[in-house]
Amino acid sequence: MENSAWDPVRTSAQHRPDAPALLAGESVITWAELDERVEVAAGCLAAGTAPGDRVALVLGNTVDFAVAYFAILRAGLVAVPLNPGYTPDELTFALTDCGAVRVVAEDSALGGLRLSGGVAVPVTGLRSGPRAAPHPATGDDLAVLLYTSGTSGRPKGAMLTHRALAANHDQLARIEPPVLGAADVVLLAIPFFHAYGLNTGLGAIAHHGACGVLVDRFDPGQTLDLIAEHQVTAVVGVPSMYAAWSLVPTARESLSTVRTAVCGAAPFDPADAARFTAATGRTVMIGYGLTEAAPVLTTTAVSDRDKVGSIGRPLPGVSLLLRTADGAVLWSDGDVTAESSDELDLDLEASGGTDPGEIVVRGDNLFSGYWPDGRDGPDADGWWGTGDIAYADADGDLVLVDRIGELILVNGFNVYPAEIERVLGSHPGVAEAAVIAIPDGLTGQAPYAYVVSALDPAPTPAELQVYCAGQLARFKQPTGIELVPELPHSAIGKVRKGALR
Repeated sequence: MENSAWDPVRTSAQHRPDAPALLAGESVITWAELDERVEVAAGCLAAGTAPGDRVALVLGNTVDFAVAYFAILRAGLVAVPLNPGYTPDELTFALTDCGAVRVVAEDSALGGLRLSGGVAVPVTGLRSGPRAAPHPATGDDLAVLLYTSGTSGRPKGAMLTHRALAANHDQLARIEPPVLGAADVVLLAIPFFHAYGLNTGLGAIAHHGACGVLVDRFDPGQTLDLIAEHQVTAVVGVPSMYAAWSLVPTARESLSTVRTAVCGAAPFDPADAARFTAATGRTVMIGYGLTEAAPVLTTTAVSDRDKVGSIGRPLPGVSLLLRTADGAVLWSDGDVTAESSDELDLDLEASGGTDPGEIVVRGDNLFSGYWPDGRDGPDADGWWGTGDIAYADADGDLVLVDRIGELILVNGFNVYPAEIERVLGSHPGVAEAAVIAIPDGLTGQAPYAYVVSALDPAPTPAELQVYCAGQLARFKQPTGIELVPELPHSAIGKVRKGALR
């Protein structure tokens, strides 16, 4: 390899050969053992492939996934992690779109794959068979192709290089005090087919030479038992995990060894955060990012680690600005040349915060555009618009508002679904709410809400309309409220609004 950063398993095996790398059930895999298994698998995958060929992974959070993933990178190939829960049509689309030449899956799952050109490889096939020398890779070579959740239309493959993956670890490592280190035991319960679980979880333990506790299916009680058994010190989690743990009576005792709890991938409801802290005595650091940023962009770890409702500030090495639709800069943090920082800080202090604007970022962790031609990637100066809307509060901390694509225009006025969802969610009879835009002959668009009840009997739509009227301006009030048994969610807990539409 050109640089040890492109092969963190080999580096960790050299520095900490006998230290545990992965804990899975009763199995303990050291870094030396993992390195040896990766070497064998890399040779198997290199046989009959060319540099840059795509290899799909249809596996859960298992040792086999870790071996195959790091072997693909070492072999100079491109890893394409896919959700094992995909339907056959969804799998077929992704495999065809990326042109996968190999598909690594559990033996039992291979029969359900519909392959047009690729070769199916059972995980047992990575332990024996023909081998070849790996194809040398550089930092600028494509390492991972991650398909977005596809909230509208077909999923798109975000192209991440070896350099982008390593850059995000370097950026996080510059935070003081450190978020993770070699001595940490990290719970890895976020699916590895997601950027958060893949790089912030699995990639991070390899970068630091730490130890990962593998969890293939999340269960609140069982994961708390694992945390206590293995003396877990760090958790990489999503809001639903912390919300579930807060309801388990033994949570405080089970989490006593945890010094770092990180939450990302979806907004953490302040009420859930408060309940978790009350139940466990621990606060959760919030992170914000996207697949296209490998994935972390901001965190409360660089601002106020105990602050609720904020996504913090940019990581060291990430430049960020808030921009209006016509290109005016509302706020910036980092190496930004649009306006002087002094003027922006004065505006922020005088107003008590900024107006909402699109988050636009620049950093070495950004993707190279979407597969296959790099479309819609960073511009010539390295800037990329995330499509997320945020504002900076009076402290200079960022607060996420909504997605640009989910903005509702009512008679030309901006209505953010998240604001309506927060109001509905504060009603004692509401367990969850999601708001989308529907066409309206008079106003152009109107908010429409789907609500899951927390009570039996459920609150009536009329009751919820009255509740909203007391807290929202008339143009923000949903024109319709529909009670549903559940909302569609992605694998990491985000509401799939495309399905509602």
